[in-house]
Amino acid sequence: MSTHRTLVMGVLNVTPDSFSDGGDFLDPVAAVARGQLLLDEGADIIDVGGESTRPGAVRPSPDEEAARVLPVIHSLAERGAVVSVDTMRAEVAEAAVRAGATIVNDVSGGLADPAMLATVASLDARYIAMHWRGHSDTMESRAVYTDLVGEVVAELAARVDAARAAGIGAERLIVDPGFGFAKDAGHNWELLRHLEAVSALGYPLLVAVSRKRFLGSLLSREGIPRPPQQRDAASAALTLWAAQHGAWAVRTHTVREHRDAIAVWNRLEVAPARSGGSVASGGEASGFPK
Repeated sequence: MSTHRTLVMGVLNVTPDSFSDGGDFLDPVAAVARGQLLLDEGADIIDVGGESTRPGAVRPSPDEEAARVLPVIHSLAERGAVVSVDTMRAEVAEAAVRAGATIVNDVSGGLADPAMLATVASLDARYIAMHWRGHSDTMESRAVYTDLVGEVVAELAARVDAARAAGIGAERLIVDPGFGFAKDAGHNWELLRHLEAVSALGYPLLVAVSRKRFLGSLLSREGIPRPPQQRDAASAALTLWAAQHGAWAVRTHTVREHRDAIAVWNRLEVAPARSGGSVASGGEASGFPK
């Protein structure tokens, strides 16, 4: 058993069209205030993204994406926050790290921009490689598998190998199986049941399922999916599952209930039973990014 705590990565979408909160935090002042709220609720990392990856989303220009994220990253980093940038573009990743980000969260695993891996190798930042088969306009048609778990793990392993070959050290790598990306609801549930297969790659595991469509389908009534903002309890339940399976971090739209779920898991599984013991910290953080 590990005494380490699964981290909580708070989502901060600085976009007009994200599926859950598009437009809510497009203004930099509103975005920084939202980031501060996530920090106040216990977020370990703030993940700032300027491009929606929902199915069918239209990509912004690189300049537009950078203009959305850089002021927010700079302001939050100045406040002492650990910030990741959610981008598929090498030039945005480089500028974001200069602005204070210490993690590059690339949902394409280096496939969307041939310069990404070499660029990250030259930066002082960790790198999250996600399983990905194509951009938002084509990814649903790519959700075809003969052996889902085996194929996802093999394709993700190939991205890890490419990152290592580009010069990104193993200690800087994190993997994400890409829930909802080129995967239907059944695929997502099967992957969740086999998180240990992804962990077997030997790298810290990020689980990003917060408010995703397959939860809306699960919670539907009379064929109408539950709206994204009403999927938080189900998302927190999956955070508990991720913590049970040793996830390095969960990526979530809200924070407090996820920190609470992790604290409950740590108390039941790893904290010693003693009268009057405190679990306010929820356990020690594992692999906290520097």
